Amino acid sequence: MKNHQLTEENIKKLREELDYRMTVKRAEIAKEKLVAAAHGDRSENAEYKEACANYRENDNRIQYLLTMISTATVIDGDNIDKSVLGVNGKAKIKFVDTEDEDIITLVTTLDASPEDMCISIESDLGKALSGKKAGDIVEVNAPGENYSIEILEIL
Repeated sequence: MKNHQLTEENIKKLREELDYRMTVKRAEIAKEKLVAAAHGDRSENAEYKEACANYRENDNRIQYLLTMISTATVIDGDNIDKSVLGVNGKAKIKFVDTEDEDIITLVTTLDASPEDMCISIESDLGKALSGKKAGDIVEVNAPGENYSIEILEIL
């Protein structure tokens, strides 16, 4: 897993989910397994098999959360240069080929929501725009196509 850029708030949310999954969720699943096991033959017990699958799924998510927390680069929100585009920075951009304009916000991978124009800083577009200033024209190398974006204004 690669080293993701996350905010303190992202790390806090990941830790909260990790705590929930390691305590409350694990206990719920253990109870489900116990109740299902009491129903008889485990080899043909669908409830027991489902509880075991839930246990594995929860453990996989716990491992993912531990990895994300331990390998993340935490972004210091206090020392951000507002004249360049970075995490939680907004900009008015123009697609050079079509003259279409849009307002985007660069966010961490966990906060990405392309339909709301919240673009991950780790996406092709996010990488191209990160660290750039108003007036810069950048080439975005996206799968299947390349296109140019002009940063009209940092908001």
